[in-house]
Amino acid sequence: MSAKKRLFGTFGVRRTANDVLTPEFASRLAACYGTLIKGKVAVGGDTRTTSRMLMDAVKAGLLSAGCDVVDLGILPTPAVQFAVRNYYDGGVMITASHNPPKYNGLKFLDGFGIGIPDEMDLAIEEMYFDGEPDRVNWDEIGEEYSNDNIIQEYIDRVIETVDANAIREAKLKVVLDCGSGAGCFTAPYLLRALGCELITLNCQADGFFPGRDPEPIEENLTELIDVVKQLNADIGLAHDGDADRTICIDEKGNFVLGDKTFTLVEKQMLKENDGGIIVTTVATSQAIYDIAEEYDGEVIATAVGDLLVARELKDKEGLFGGEENGGLIFPEFVYGRDAAMTVAKILEIIAKEKKPLSELVSELPIYYSKKMKIECADDLKESVMESIAKEISETTDFELDTTDGVKILKEDGWVIIRPSGTEPIFRCFAESDSQEKANEMTKWGIDLVKKYTC
Repeated sequence: MSAKKRLFGTFGVRRTANDVLTPEFASRLAACYGTLIKGKVAVGGDTRTTSRMLMDAVKAGLLSAGCDVVDLGILPTPAVQFAVRNYYDGGVMITASHNPPKYNGLKFLDGFGIGIPDEMDLAIEEMYFDGEPDRVNWDEIGEEYSNDNIIQEYIDRVIETVDANAIREAKLKVVLDCGSGAGCFTAPYLLRALGCELITLNCQADGFFPGRDPEPIEENLTELIDVVKQLNADIGLAHDGDADRTICIDEKGNFVLGDKTFTLVEKQMLKENDGGIIVTTVATSQAIYDIAEEYDGEVIATAVGDLLVARELKDKEGLFGGEENGGLIFPEFVYGRDAAMTVAKILEIIAKEKKPLSELVSELPIYYSKKMKIECADDLKESVMESIAKEISETTDFELDTTDGVKILKEDGWVIIRPSGTEPIFRCFAESDSQEKANEMTKWGIDLVKKYTC
């Protein structure tokens, strides 16, 4: 892609709310999107304090461009994607996903419920900055509707997609932490319908996220880990702000990395379907390739971003995909990361295999990983990446992959250094055959970023 985006990140536009992301900003951007999409557009939001305000602004912008609008209320991103794929011409989800509460964002969807492609991002930006969206005559303003049934339909369809009876018979004890996000409106009801003994944490919707930060990383889930151990639960489950990601805690209280969850579900999906195409990003584990080789799968790697994975799954008619952060994609159901489907599938695997989660994870290929991040101004990111790639290519024999950021492949593992599309930071992620090596490689990657930012 030659043109540089001025507003959009890897998926939509994310900014501090009512500061940069004002109602005026949101309304005009939505009108630009509405000018291109035309038709009936679904609008939903997460639990942030600014979501309803921005939903109203987005709806006004869409209506003024002549679109009909369907208000879905507060619900997870995958539920909006499910609704769009089945019923509507487009969609807008108001969410900043795992970001702190002062942020919000707009995720724009195409008619398949996939994030819009780069060329549409650029067309919206060009109209926003250099042109004018359609503003239809007073007698052509769109109609506004609501759909109060979509959450229940979404839950019901998830249950239909797995062996619900096997899960019910297993009578699993589950501790659920929704982080006061949009999963509060789906996850507890799904788990009860699946016959689980349910203990909830942070399952009251609250845009201040009082219980924990919305990003489901290990340091934010200490309470969940403690409760799982104290109550001898079978599993702990945590979601991010818009409930498109699921992180698991095993019955011993161990934090299960997202790529382990990915590999576990990948193994089951390939076994059930006698192979298939798996799509993931350049930042995911070698274990995914090992499992694919064992169970007749083919792995396609994309740049980081769930909408890129989703689009590739659709184009290649893939079986399953996702990222290493707990965001798994089941393309037969939703073209996007889906926490509810992930939960249902993992519970189904535990129930049918009749093994605890820790044992199922121990049977997977073993690699060790480490993640770190470092601040970096957005305007420096490109030069930093170029400098690192130049240094590695000129001073080492390591193989380079520049699909997304800089991935350095060594004999005993790899490290990827890539700029965030939503925050002024670089993320560094390494994987190796020992934890010590993974830690060293990640620190090396961080030091490379420091070298060219200081």
